[in-house]
Amino acid sequence: MSALEKWYAYAKSHDSKALWELLAPDAVFESPVVHTPQRGREITFKYLDSALKVLGGDGFRYIGEWTSPHGAVLEFEREIDGIRINGVDMISWNESGQITHFKVMIRPLKAINLLHQLMGAQLQK
Repeated sequence: MSALEKWYAYAKSHDSKALWELLAPDAVFESPVVHTPQRGREITFKYLDSALKVLGGDGFRYIGEWTSPHGAVLEFEREIDGIRINGVDMISWNESGQITHFKVMIRPLKAINLLHQLMGAQLQK
């Protein structure tokens, strides 16, 4: 199973163990609201696991996919509290099929502000 197939499987299953195994030890996460890259498997896991809890409910869906041998850009959408969230996950992986870099970009501004609030609350748990 490819890294991208494993990501899709995790997004459906919400299996934390599968996410942990999918992340490289030196994985980097870039948030749409945090100014500095978050480095390391533990913090990347925390952000991605929290993001799926916030975004991954009913109505979340990937609507576009662009791939290369070691990466993918996945466009997604979801509506929360009447705000349509549109974004992309930019994912890179290594030769072992582990995610090395994960960047999220979100639009519009209302969606960024909503996710900032919801993610802040989720990360405090």
